[in-house]
Amino acid sequence: MKISIITVCYNSESTIRDTFESVLKQNYPDIEYIVIDGQSTDMTVTLIKEYECKFRGRMRWISEHDKGIYDAMNKGIKMASDSIIGILNADDFYTSNDILEIVNKTITEKDVDSCFGNLLYIKDDKPYRYWKSGKNRAFKYGWMPPHPTFFVKKSIYEKYGLYRFDCGLNADYELMLRLLDKNKISTIWIDKTFVYMRAGGSSNNGIRSRINAVIDDKNAWVVNKLSMPFFVLLLKKARKFPQFFLSIFYRFHNV
Repeated sequence: MKISIITVCYNSESTIRDTFESVLKQNYPDIEYIVIDGQSTDMTVTLIKEYECKFRGRMRWISEHDKGIYDAMNKGIKMASDSIIGILNADDFYTSNDILEIVNKTITEKDVDSCFGNLLYIKDDKPYRYWKSGKNRAFKYGWMPPHPTFFVKKSIYEKYGLYRFDCGLNADYELMLRLLDKNKISTIWIDKTFVYMRAGGSSNNGIRSRINAVIDDKNAWVVNKLSMPFFVLLLKKARKFPQFFLSIFYRFHNV
């Protein structure tokens, strides 16, 4: 089955080469790579053109104004073939060359709608936070999978909708809440680190953004007309603390 990888970028010249290389080196052959650029003013578009040749017809891209990261992701999903879709941001890269091969094998052989793996945040080229969410559990216990490792069939997006714009920078949380918890799409956790993610993304900057994140999390439940237990947001935050200690384990044992 074809796998479509979507990378959204804006002025990403310092990091996007790693992203491109990690997709280019995947040993799974049936890939289409969709890059959505928000009219970068640095060398990002030059790098896109350079790698377009290397992908030999498997890359498609646009550079135009958008309404934000999730609007750009939605553009990419609409452009994608009937496929399995993964989102790989311009600060992220795959941990090994067999990630997409594993994803395809899991979704096709297990006949599920989606799958997800583990995520390692890196800071100054060192492990910083290791997100190992474990098997699918109820979101009311603060559980959620790491979005950059989440792969889902395009037919699921077509059935249940794309990213919403009314949940701020936590639209990824709302999407997974809607798909996995509300609509109970089938999924499998693969106990493997899929993605290295550079720490310091747009949703993690400053006290104000953290307050907005809590508001957006709550709104994700409201727009889905789900009853949110009062302890959900506390548990969601509490689940992050062990991830910093797990990163030390990762450093010494290369999980």
